[in-house]
Amino acid sequence: MQVQSFLDRYRQGERDFSHIDLSGASLSGANLRNINLTGANLTRVNLSWASLNNAQLTGANLSQADLHSATFNKTNLDQAILSAAKLTKIDLRLATLQKADLNWAVLQEADLSGANLNQAKLDQINLEQAKLNGTQLIETELMEANLCRATLIGANLSGANLREAHLEEANLRDAILVGANLTEANLRAAYLRGANFSEADLHRVILSGADLSEANLNNADLSRANLSGAYLLKASLRKTHLVRAILQDVYLLRADLSDANLRGADLRRADLSGAYLRETTLSEANLSEAFLLETHLIGTNLSRTEMTGCCIHGWHLEDADLSKVECRYVFTRFDYASKSAGERYPQSRDFQPGELGCLYTADANSTIEVQFQTAPHWATLVFALAQLELECSNLQLMIKTYTATDGNYLLHLGASRVINTQVLTGRLLVLYESLLPRLATQGQKILDLLEITEPLEALPIDLPTQTGTPPPLPVLDQRRRLYQEVVTQIQHILMSQAPEQFVKSVQRLLEFLKQQGISTEEIQKKIIRNMIIKRAERDPAFQKQLLHWEKTAEEAARFSSVGQAMRWAIASIWSEKT
Repeated sequence: MQVQSFLDRYRQGERDFSHIDLSGASLSGANLRNINLTGANLTRVNLSWASLNNAQLTGANLSQADLHSATFNKTNLDQAILSAAKLTKIDLRLATLQKADLNWAVLQEADLSGANLNQAKLDQINLEQAKLNGTQLIETELMEANLCRATLIGANLSGANLREAHLEEANLRDAILVGANLTEANLRAAYLRGANFSEADLHRVILSGADLSEANLNNADLSRANLSGAYLLKASLRKTHLVRAILQDVYLLRADLSDANLRGADLRRADLSGAYLRETTLSEANLSEAFLLETHLIGTNLSRTEMTGCCIHGWHLEDADLSKVECRYVFTRFDYASKSAGERYPQSRDFQPGELGCLYTADANSTIEVQFQTAPHWATLVFALAQLELECSNLQLMIKTYTATDGNYLLHLGASRVINTQVLTGRLLVLYESLLPRLATQGQKILDLLEITEPLEALPIDLPTQTGTPPPLPVLDQRRRLYQEVVTQIQHILMSQAPEQFVKSVQRLLEFLKQQGISTEEIQKKIIRNMIIKRAERDPAFQKQLLHWEKTAEEAARFSSVGQAMRWAIASIWSEKT
């Protein structure tokens, strides 16, 4: 049919042109809205800048056609043939292209948002910088497709074949790729936050520098994948296969790696702070210089794992066998200000084979015994323990048990990291003995400095005494003195430690006071808040630490007594600035 005759019929109101032959026709800029071109032969047709909104092109043949900058909103192109067609900057929003053939087509900067391309063929297609937000691509063929810098926010690619596809710097936030095939695909620097890759095949995929934070990679196969420098904060990798994967400098903070297989994986300098590794396989993996801050290793397989130079501050071990770990030394301290590991252990030598395992099976998991000649003065002991923690960076001590029988006063402590128990015990006793007289003589001065004049109400704990028995100790004076001592220590902690540290330290002291029946309301409402504000006013670096804590602190820390006081202080500081 001649083009002019076709256009005249359309202008006269005719819309049904099913199976028409317009091959090679020039219809650039034509307005063909609501037209029916079902089964039409439109090969090599020129429809650039044309408008075919709400048109019917089911089964139409548009191979090698030029649809540059055309508009096909809500158009039905199911089972249409568009192979090798030129569709640059085409508007296909909400169009349906189920089972359509778009192999080798060019759709650079095209807009397919909300379109339906389920089971379509898009092998070697060019979708560079295209928009596919919310697009349906279930079981779609996208082998060797070019999706560089494309936007696929919320797109559904379940079961899609993206083998060897190029998705460099693509945006797939919240996209669904359940069971998709991404073998040897390139997703370098892609934005994949919240994406669902469960049970996907990502064998040998390139994900270097990609953001997979909060992504779901459960049961996915990432064997021999390259994730160097990738971000997987709070990502879920349960039962994920990462055999011999490259994970150098990767960020796995608070990621869930339960039952994951990382045998032979390269995790050099990886950050697994707060990660959960329950029944995880790390045999033959390389964790050199990795960060394991507050990492949970529960039943983790560490056979022949290389761990030299790891920072193990605050890590949690449970049923983890370190006897076959290959390790020359570790770092037991982390400086949050400089973001660097410190305090090498052992200091001037390397571990003997199996020595790290011996430390944690025979020493770190056992209690530290401290024996007193007389019943300990608990207020003094609290200060001694706090001073010891200040002297030993990032060391946390916990009172486990206390027994007093036949003049034998035995205290059992637990430590948060590898320590020399003999040195620690000796230093604790020295501090305790030196603090006893100092607290006795300076107690009233501390009380006056704090302007504490009202006595605390004594608890009704006194019992009637029998004749001849010694009178009870003045409970009120003891409790006031204890309160003063703890307040002083809290002030010192607040002025010297980072927020992540002093939240735990001060919370322990508050709980200790509560156990003694002493109210901590004034400390929470006034002392903690005022000290934080005072320190923030003169220390800009501390202000940044507070802001970082506010953004990253766990819920338990935020809603603790100390955490709530901190948040009030932070709000006061920033309200004054604004």
